[in-house]
Amino acid sequence: MKRKVAITGGGIAGLTTAIAFRKAGYAPIIFEAAEIVKPVGAGLGLAANAIKALDKLGIKNKVVGKGRALSSFTIKNEKDKTITCTDSLKISRQYGLDNFTIHRAALHEALLSEMPGAELYTGKKCMDIIIRKNNIQLLFKDGSTVDTDYLIVADGIHSPIRQKLLPGSVPRYAGYTCWRAVIDNSTLNIDNSYEIWGNKGRFGAVPLANNQLYWFATVNSPANNTRFKNFTLTDLKEWFREYPLETRTILSQTSEDILIWNDIIDLKPIPKYAFDNILLIGDAAHATTPNMGQGACQAIEDAAVLYDELLKGGELSSVFLRFEKRRLKRTHFITNQSALIGKMAQATNPLMIKMRNAFFRSIPESIKDRQLKKLYNTDF
Repeated sequence: MKRKVAITGGGIAGLTTAIAFRKAGYAPIIFEAAEIVKPVGAGLGLAANAIKALDKLGIKNKVVGKGRALSSFTIKNEKDKTITCTDSLKISRQYGLDNFTIHRAALHEALLSEMPGAELYTGKKCMDIIIRKNNIQLLFKDGSTVDTDYLIVADGIHSPIRQKLLPGSVPRYAGYTCWRAVIDNSTLNIDNSYEIWGNKGRFGAVPLANNQLYWFATVNSPANNTRFKNFTLTDLKEWFREYPLETRTILSQTSEDILIWNDIIDLKPIPKYAFDNILLIGDAAHATTPNMGQGACQAIEDAAVLYDELLKGGELSSVFLRFEKRRLKRTHFITNQSALIGKMAQATNPLMIKMRNAFFRSIPESIKDRQLKKLYNTDF
């Protein structure tokens, strides 16, 4: 008989993992902290490895139908000169899978549509757990409790359950803050993804489906800087005034009410994800900075690997250990590499910028291909 499986968190990690369990014959119960299940954020990338994971779960076509394939990704300086460029069409030819962009809302919609009749309870923020001999008791903020045999912790980087299991595993500040929004792209007609790496910070634009454009800007700053927290679009246009005209045009076509601001944080790699009948996944296990566009991708990979292990059978605590063995090294690499790229991209010293740009321009195509292979090749 299948024992009771609970999932805390109804985001990308929680929903894709619920799909994995359902396809393996389980009926997981999902507890989401928000009163309404809705997306938080803007656009995101689904690289070839995430598309492969979605295919493993049998939901690739439903998701990519709501996204947009990218033909290239370019990194430029503030003078609009190319530093490096990745040919996404070459990736498609090599791996048989495209790099996609998608609005977070569209991804949520696709995932939810895969779970008709699923038990999903909102307004249930799990604040603590009591580990008993035969089960786990979940303690919610509203005072209610639920008993479960197994627990999947998918409640994000601020997970109180992870911090209970691993005291000291608190989020760390990356050193820069971020603004972002999704706007109409029908007049801008930007069709390729790019980032500008300049001495005032980064500015990026990512086209989405349905004539939408996701843009973001990152600036070095102390954490919780009230000055930047109160920045307006006028302030941003002034800050990036030396960047290409298109940067200010994008900002001019954004309204204040859709502007999102937050500091960039990640989670220092932790030594384990499996704790007997409890498993950490997604950002609760390995939150990363967005510099490689792998946050959502690794959450989806988690679900695909877990599904692979579920199909092999065995007691779930053993499945969790096998999952951990497969995921630790890869997710640690992604987190550390992304943090390193962020430090290089956020350089402001003119000499360091000049050296960085020269280094990226000098990287041979063979090395770039090896790096992409390491990123996009999966073990399922």
